[in-house]
Amino acid sequence: MGGWIDWNPALEVALVGALVALLPLLWVLVKGRREGLQGWPAWQRALTLATLFLTLDLVVFGAFTRLTDSGLGCPDWPGCYGHHSPVGARSLIDQAQALLPSGPITHGKAWIEMIHRYLASGVGALIAGLMVAAWWGRRRIGSLSPWWPTLTFVWVCAQGAFGAFTVTLKLYPLVVTGHLLGGLLGVGLLTAQARVMDAANPTRTGAWRRSSLRAWALAVLVLAVVQMALGGWVSTNSAVLACSEVPLCQGQWWPAMDFETGFRLLRPLGGDGLGAQITLAGLTAIHMVHRLAAVVVLLAMVALAWGLWRARHWRREAVGLWALATWQLLTGLSNVVLGWPLVAALGHTLGAALLVWWLVRLLVQPRAAPFSPRSS
Repeated sequence: MGGWIDWNPALEVALVGALVALLPLLWVLVKGRREGLQGWPAWQRALTLATLFLTLDLVVFGAFTRLTDSGLGCPDWPGCYGHHSPVGARSLIDQAQALLPSGPITHGKAWIEMIHRYLASGVGALIAGLMVAAWWGRRRIGSLSPWWPTLTFVWVCAQGAFGAFTVTLKLYPLVVTGHLLGGLLGVGLLTAQARVMDAANPTRTGAWRRSSLRAWALAVLVLAVVQMALGGWVSTNSAVLACSEVPLCQGQWWPAMDFETGFRLLRPLGGDGLGAQITLAGLTAIHMVHRLAAVVVLLAMVALAWGLWRARHWRREAVGLWALATWQLLTGLSNVVLGWPLVAALGHTLGAALLVWWLVRLLVQPRAAPFSPRSS
């Protein structure tokens, strides 16, 4: 890896990330003093929620980076042509842009790529701080187990490695899709971490433990993650444009498809893995599998929401699930019939991240011995 990665600007990029992390830290301090938070666990939960919010932003901005073809805006990692920002790399970017004005390297794309890295560094700094603070305050009553933020820290390190390989392997589809799923995993981990620190409602928690809906909710989460992986594969391969109508595709219910090529995982961007360009049939196979899987996931979400609605303690969760199903349906259809507009594509990614948050929040219940936000 050492030959692929220029570590010279790593410290500078990390410092910029630390400055980014100061913003949610300041927000937590202001909010905490305004609401009178007392006790370490309350502050720990507030900081976890701030980190979760920044991670959601990072997932959406990562999609923006990918959808604007800015993933190679800076062709090295972690800096930009060995500098911590595109300012220092201006002359080199000018040269690359002059050679290929509409290519992957322009000043705008370089800034988009570096802002994404700054946000990622900020999330990493916050998670590292959460881990250190959790171990330092582990003996305090009501504190979160330090293994939660430690696991999240391992995740953010692995996600950083995926980010490096995304650039050095030139947007290799399998790596880019893995990077997207990694971002969603981070949303799930931080949601669970915050959720176990919520103030417990004995009635709701007890009802959930006795509910047969738990297994169904877990199944829906698994189905949703599989569908998100398929969606990442569609986006990475630009297979959205293989079909431009609904419910038909290319004027047919079952167009020509090449599943072997479409789902050959070890292949470069735009290639078929055998030295040629991927065919329309391969792209169509990717698109149609995602479309058919969407029907299964939507039906599963609606069924789970109906079950939650019938259980009186979970009607708010049911409404949220119905709303997310509707949002994903509308943004998914908009991607197809409107030719993959940026707003709809970003909305679809945001909906996926919020769905992970909502389902994990439902599945992970507060611990049996809740802390009081105002206890010391």
